Amino acid sequence: MGSLTQKQKSLIIGTILGDGYLRIIPRRKNAFLEVNHSINQKSYVNWKYQILSSIVKSEPKERKGNGFRIACRFYTKCLPEITELFNRFYVNRKKIIPDDLTIDNFSLAIWFMDDGSKCGNSIYLNTQQFSFKEQKKLQKLLLNQFGIKSGLNKDKIYNRIRILKEDSVKFCNLIRKFVPESMKYKLV
Repeated sequence: MGSLTQKQKSLIIGTILGDGYLRIIPRRKNAFLEVNHSINQKSYVNWKYQILSSIVKSEPKERKGNGFRIACRFYTKCLPEITELFNRFYVNRKKIIPDDLTIDNFSLAIWFMDDGSKCGNSIYLNTQQFSFKEQKKLQKLLLNQFGIKSGLNKDKIYNRIRILKEDSVKFCNLIRKFVPESMKYKLV
């Protein structure tokens, strides 16, 4: 009980790199993961829930957000293994990229499904939440671990990672088998 499978850990790491975040509630010892996506991605939320169901308190629920936004979300239980990840990925409650981060293809797929997009044959990872230095670490990770070349692309006032066109198909082929049907529209 409480032990994460490798697949669950990879999903959580990919989610941290993407849209998810870890929290520790005051006076609680351990952290939990919140998965929260637009209602349009409800089937993706349910897919994540199925993988994490052994460590989740209750099924995904719809909720109203700001304005007209409706989201679908769930939370994991507070667990020591998630606290370890919290301690690696957060400094002063701000998300960072650990210097020694390694990820597998499944984490890469989750990261892309959470925070990736395509425009024509170009693939983007919306890393605007990270500092320039953190984005450079992520570019290095993509190159060293997967042989994927990337650049930084200006999106309004922030940068995001753009996979070079010649590596877009290679990138998608690395993750394709992990992408559920509802998210295949993102692939080239």
